[in-house]
Amino acid sequence: MAYLAFYRTFRPTSFDTVVRQEHIVRTLKNQIESGKIGHAYLFCGPRGTGKTTLAKIFARAINCENPLNGSPCGKCATCKALADGSNIDINEIDAASNNGVDEMRDLREKVQYPPVAGKYKVYIIDEVHMLTASAFNAVLKTLEEPPRHAVFVLATTEPQKIPATILSRCMRFDFKLIPQKDLEGLIKDVLQKSGKAYEDEAVAAIARAGAGSARDSLSIADMCASYSDGKLTYSDVNTVLGSADFSSVATLAESILKEDAQTSLTLVEQVLSTGKSAGVLVKDLLAFLNNCAVIKICKNPKEIVNLPEESFNAISRIADGADGHKILRVTELLAKVETDLRYSLNGRITLETAILKCAMPHTDYNLDALIGKINELERKLQQGVEVKVKAQTAADVKPSAEPVAQKPERKIMLETDDEPPFAQAENHDAIQPALWDNPAAAAPKQVKSLNDGEKSGVFGKLIRSLRTTRKNAVLFTLCMDLGNFFEGEKLILTTDSEAVFKGLTRPDNANFIAETLAELGVTDHEVRLVEKGESDYEKALKELKSNFEGTEIQIKNQ
Repeated sequence: MAYLAFYRTFRPTSFDTVVRQEHIVRTLKNQIESGKIGHAYLFCGPRGTGKTTLAKIFARAINCENPLNGSPCGKCATCKALADGSNIDINEIDAASNNGVDEMRDLREKVQYPPVAGKYKVYIIDEVHMLTASAFNAVLKTLEEPPRHAVFVLATTEPQKIPATILSRCMRFDFKLIPQKDLEGLIKDVLQKSGKAYEDEAVAAIARAGAGSARDSLSIADMCASYSDGKLTYSDVNTVLGSADFSSVATLAESILKEDAQTSLTLVEQVLSTGKSAGVLVKDLLAFLNNCAVIKICKNPKEIVNLPEESFNAISRIADGADGHKILRVTELLAKVETDLRYSLNGRITLETAILKCAMPHTDYNLDALIGKINELERKLQQGVEVKVKAQTAADVKPSAEPVAQKPERKIMLETDDEPPFAQAENHDAIQPALWDNPAAAAPKQVKSLNDGEKSGVFGKLIRSLRTTRKNAVLFTLCMDLGNFFEGEKLILTTDSEAVFKGLTRPDNANFIAETLAELGVTDHEVRLVEKGESDYEKALKELKSNFEGTEIQIKNQ
């Protein structure tokens, strides 16, 4: 007999042997046991999660004469008949190659014939989203009201491509990706049944590469078992997957996190020269950085990453010496490169440019890069980095009659994180000598007096500043109708509304206006409440009464 791949040899034949998908298995079992079988089902989800397998088990189970816990017994005459590939009661149709209207019309005619061996005639249409619009229309009415003996099971990885008229006629089941722990159990079971010895770390690497797909995981396990002569090792799996050597990836990641651009670029060249593609190297680096993040954050990292002891210790050492923001920034940059490589004509240059950007954060003005720099400075201070201020020596100054006493070097050690980094220094001048020893930098900033032209534009600039500040929309409205003039260097803001006056003199609003005016060169201001003047209507009425003195004037409010 020809060799069968692992995923075909060990395909589940009962609901109890299906890996996960408990929510679907339980529903189907209950329907079988209660005899409430639907006429149309839609199985959708990622590849390799058991859609077709469950459809076949379900097709045999609803025809079985003596189902065991909802699963086909495999011993009755019907089960034996359905196990024969020539049986026509279970029809599996590939919609990718039979997607025309003629095939669906043929199906519509054949569905009228009763089953031969069992109670139901089951049509499993795989990759149903590949059907044309005309084919969907041809099968639509049959799918809605099929004969009593007909059951349709539609399987697809892209349910969004199926017309709503089809979706509304089916019972939909969404398959989930299989967790890594369950994939590891499946792979171990298959390797044990096939007589292949293995390392736990090798199985974990295969499960990670399977990315939630049982079929992908078993296909990789099949290749690894064929490659390895004896016990399947972690190194064997990496070789089959084409991954770069772990030590090379670890050294490269460490040099990037230490911002050693020269070493990083040299290591990239060495790895690529061995024949590894840029895409594979990026994938390996991302996996390594992900492990660093897990080890740095999670409480039980050893159980999660499941790597050999030596590899785990190496990643732990690198993760402990790196800043979390830096790991996040490098991961984001490399994740973007993984996408860019699909459209790049020269993957090597794209990768090397990204590596340089990762290892040279001082050339990147991105917010994450700046945060990383600040964290690095804080880390050095917290570790007790000595900040020394060299006093002027006698050689630095001109000789004088009296000897000049040399100032001793001062050392600052930070002990706790409870206070700001500079709070524990005996003399704060010692923290930033380059800034504080510069008289020009240390001197207070001189406020320049405004001329008449600049004063006339201050209020307009204030209004524009408030308008561009989203959280001060109310403050902008309050200031719109203010009067303004200068008394010397003091800006006077006037209003005849008591509500506006109270709003502007609130401490938070007053402080914000003061800060905004300070940026415009105005260091002092005052809000004044003035008496309300006569309106134009009142002035006109007063003038009318004056002109027609002695005449009774009636005012009607409209």
